[in-house]
Amino acid sequence: MHPMLNTAIKAARRAASVINRASFDLDRVTVTEKRHNDFVTDVDQAAEAAIIEILHKAYPSHAFLAEESGASSNLHDENEFVWIIDPLDGTTNFIHGFPQYCVSIALQQRGQTTQAVVYDPNRNELFAATKGAGAYLNDKRIRVTKRDRLADGLIGTGFNGAPDQLDDYMQMFRVMSEKSSGLRRPGAAALDLAYVACGRLDGFFEKGLKPWDMAAGALLVTESGGIVGNLRGESDYLHQAECIAANPKIFAQMVPLLSPFAK
Repeated sequence: MHPMLNTAIKAARRAASVINRASFDLDRVTVTEKRHNDFVTDVDQAAEAAIIEILHKAYPSHAFLAEESGASSNLHDENEFVWIIDPLDGTTNFIHGFPQYCVSIALQQRGQTTQAVVYDPNRNELFAATKGAGAYLNDKRIRVTKRDRLADGLIGTGFNGAPDQLDDYMQMFRVMSEKSSGLRRPGAAALDLAYVACGRLDGFFEKGLKPWDMAAGALLVTESGGIVGNLRGESDYLHQAECIAANPKIFAQMVPLLSPFAK
């Protein structure tokens, strides 16, 4: 295992211990609404601090882009290594005790994602990948599905609740509902992408995403034989706030249906 991936796994497990302790007494969790339907808790902040502490101790010169604390001061100093962190993807689920959330950590080197960890503390499922070395779930190699017809596919999606995106989302939801065998909206994009990587979903799409929602999960998908792109199918998805991820044949069928909704 790559040493940087090993460190990321250690950080993800430390964050998960913070999350698990808090999950036993949700009434004591402090919740703040950042934007409409976008929440942050003191658990998010504590988990993120735990991640950054471990990564910074191991790699003090590396930069950070994290959901709660934002960008580190050295992010734009032509830093070769950047950690992209979502300490608790699926905060709304967590607040309600709905067991679908995760820790997501990715490492970019010169703009390319090279390490990825998505950890589900509820199921003790650790998804991990190193660029060029495949993706794994609890040390077992994973691959995307071989299903070749969208009509037979189970597709994941998400919606961040932004009122200005509701009309587009409802249209996308209708189109994909008509063309697939079913849609699922569990509420944690990083886990949705991990599920594409391990074959639980045939594809996934969403608008309104941030880099920390996608970076780790996207590497899991590509290292499992899948494709990730923006709604037009192009590779510059990470900063486009939108993505499609699927096995190659399903991806090719999703793009023409979703491209009219691209930015």
